[in-house]
Amino acid sequence: MENQIKKGVSRRQFLGTAAVGMAGMAMFSTMLSCRKKVVDADLRLGFIGMGRQAMFLLDGFMQIPGVKAVAGCDVYGIKRKRFEKLVKAHYQKAGISVDVQTYERYQDLLQRSDIDAVVIATPDHSHAMIAIAACKAGKDVYLEKPLTFTIKEGQELVKAVRENNRILAVGSQQRSDPNFQHAAQLVQSGALGEVEKVHAYVGAPPIPYNLPEEAIPADLNWDLWLACLPNYIHFNHELNPPISLDPAQDEQLWGAWRWYKEMGGGFTTDWGAHMFDVAQWALGMDNSGPVEISPIGDGTEFMQFVYANGTVMTSEPFNAQMTKGVKFIGKDGWIEVSRGHFKASDDKFLPPASLVADSGPYETKIPHQIDFIDAVKNRRDPVVPVEIGHRSCTVCTLGNIACELKRTIKWNPATETFIDDEDGEATKMLHYQYRDGWNLA
Repeated sequence: MENQIKKGVSRRQFLGTAAVGMAGMAMFSTMLSCRKKVVDADLRLGFIGMGRQAMFLLDGFMQIPGVKAVAGCDVYGIKRKRFEKLVKAHYQKAGISVDVQTYERYQDLLQRSDIDAVVIATPDHSHAMIAIAACKAGKDVYLEKPLTFTIKEGQELVKAVRENNRILAVGSQQRSDPNFQHAAQLVQSGALGEVEKVHAYVGAPPIPYNLPEEAIPADLNWDLWLACLPNYIHFNHELNPPISLDPAQDEQLWGAWRWYKEMGGGFTTDWGAHMFDVAQWALGMDNSGPVEISPIGDGTEFMQFVYANGTVMTSEPFNAQMTKGVKFIGKDGWIEVSRGHFKASDDKFLPPASLVADSGPYETKIPHQIDFIDAVKNRRDPVVPVEIGHRSCTVCTLGNIACELKRTIKWNPATETFIDDEDGEATKMLHYQYRDGWNLA
């Protein structure tokens, strides 16, 4: 019988799972009891990129006892001012004196020996460059998804993390959500039987940049925003949405750079880094990936990913609402999972009914961030370490490469190389040449 649960998950219940572990639960219990009194920090954070997502992350990290936000970096002056204002107000309310510094260049923040870890929430094209520099500077890293802009960048970032003995956590917070954990456990335990199909709906690939040119704000360093991108891209406010301090008004939209192929990977990477990631996890492919990738239009209506065992994943919707989520179809039943939503072919597949709704944006759920802090303090891998982030990001990027080439491509997950790429066009898309003055490693 078909049943459905449409509930969110409370912050307390996030921690009733193995993902955060006993240490994380102890930390969170302490945090709840100390929520009205923030203790002095023994782990100091710097934030690089201070847009909309960074503000969600800042709010979460500042709630964790033993953590202090002390520095921020952004190429947009007004966003530096917002960061400083918010952080000072938070600690002042808690009766704590804090010296908050902001920077235009991330290199200046990374030079500070008193900063233990950095939170990177910049546009995707600068993820790898900054994260690698942070690793070399001895900083641990919480990096937003998708991990990198190119597959080569991901490979180099994995090396940098391990060679410098750093902790890197990817902001794939769905792995700290009991609904998604329950779905992955069902698939991995064989409860659904052999999984033959997966529908992971994420949305469309990127399109060419088509926004009109506008005047660059006086306090925005547009050249630094472009960073390593090889070709000049004219400014439009949707790429770096404006804010106001008086009256206070935050961004009214997500940065549109993510929808254009010159700067981002479209919905394929923006949501694929969540939903393809869940599919990889449940299918036991965290250290591997698909072997054949077909684009939209090559005999298929949707992107298609074929794994070596014959499992087929497509990017097609699984309901009329076109919910961004994942449907696993096994021989013995099926389940659908998305944020705050779980649907199954039989009651026995449903998660515990004790899950209750919690208000607020999904990005403010902080157990994933607690896990990172615990990983840093205990020098262990977080829930989503760099290798997993790289593999999931690779799936997304392979989908975009197939769509760009308009043909099916074959991939060797073990060697991370293309097969039968006779003209070398797919291999060329593993990376691109940074503009002069910018280096990957």
